[in-house]
Amino acid sequence: MADLTPTPDRPGLHVSKPSPSAPAEASAVCHCGARATATGDDQVRALVAGWDAHHGPAHNKKGRQ
Repeated sequence: MADLTPTPDRPGLHVSKPSPSAPAEASAVCHCGARATATGDDQVRALVAGWDAHHGPAHNKKGRQ
């Protein structure tokens, strides 16, 4: 399996939850330089919501306006 951890050369969002009883974990790196990590289901949900609103695809939408 390939390493899916985002890096500055391969920006993105990675979420992992190895089992139903384990806490979710996430890491994100945006091409603008922003980075974030989260552990725990609620914190991961917040990271994903922030990524969707301000990074990743949000940068493309802002550039088209």
